[in-house]
Amino acid sequence: MNGLLPSRSTCFKTGISCLLLVLAAACGSEGGNAAAPDGGGTAEGGGPTTTPTVISSTPANAATGIALNGNASATFSEPMDKASLSTATFTLTSAMGPVAGKVVYGNSSAVFWPSAHFAPSTVITATITPGAKSARGVALAKSYAWTFTTGTAAAPGLPVGLGTSSNFVVLSKTGISTLPASIITGNLGVSPVAASYITGFALSADASNEFSTTPQVTGKVYAADYSPPTPSNLTTAVSDMELAFADAAARAPDVTELGAGDIGGKTLVPGVYTWATGLLIPTDVTLTGSATDVWVFQVAQNLTVAGGIKVVLAGDALPKNVFWQVAGAVDLGTTSHMEGVVLCQTAITLKTGSSINGRLLAQTAVTLAASTVVQPAN
Repeated sequence: MNGLLPSRSTCFKTGISCLLLVLAAACGSEGGNAAAPDGGGTAEGGGPTTTPTVISSTPANAATGIALNGNASATFSEPMDKASLSTATFTLTSAMGPVAGKVVYGNSSAVFWPSAHFAPSTVITATITPGAKSARGVALAKSYAWTFTTGTAAAPGLPVGLGTSSNFVVLSKTGISTLPASIITGNLGVSPVAASYITGFALSADASNEFSTTPQVTGKVYAADYSPPTPSNLTTAVSDMELAFADAAARAPDVTELGAGDIGGKTLVPGVYTWATGLLIPTDVTLTGSATDVWVFQVAQNLTVAGGIKVVLAGDALPKNVFWQVAGAVDLGTTSHMEGVVLCQTAITLKTGSSINGRLLAQTAVTLAASTVVQPAN
């Protein structure tokens, strides 16, 4: 019988071995965070952190002949804390001192737009300091700097990047309404509000519940309360719309206060135009240029187009390259016609019979009245 049971000596040895294994496991658990990437430890919400880095920058280091209406940008290895990227942490300097400007952040990239065009033939140093932090709150390990030298001329203007907001002809954060019926070519979207904030359209939900349709829209209608992936797609589109607004607002002007805020009857060449007041279009305006030319209109207050008045494109100018960045409200009068992309911080109203070849991207509401809205070709 004793031959079937372990001896006392065997039991003692086995117990010691088990105890040592338990202690070793406990010690290994306490030292687990040491394996976090880059020695970053753990984030507040748990999980390892990394130290962000700048993985690319423009213009290239030591580049020369940079356009006077250019900018400087940096792309990071991971999403950053938007609030930590400003002119306090992203600076441009020259022998003449600091360069004034604005920093616009989105999609892991920061762009420094100077308030005025660069001085010609000037060496510029761009610096991003450790005050810049990742979305997890981790700072750059050290400053990142590069230099470039400006040329003597400006380059053709760059279109404003719309990102995924270009998937919509009308996009609003607080609602879209029409009365009477309107004719719309392109997709509609609202977010963060629900489909109940789209009124006057008699929506019919698709079987997938990802979108709706309506006889008034040649396209699809999306809302934040529809089935995935619609809510996340709309969140991204609204973020891209807001980034586009900031991008357009940050560009250095070529022309300031033209017509003291009244541009009726004028023919405008490509460029960036800015007004610290509202902008009135009481008689027809013509934008003339090529298929690659760009117009950016920065309006600090309201934009008003009088009834029956038209914005006309001449030459080979395209509506996709015309941007109306308006901090106040936009009002298109009865039977008026607009060309271009409207980036509005408040409300957009199209009165009876008005029309636009372009997009209506509003950070509040869009109100239509028997209006015609046609998206531009990309």
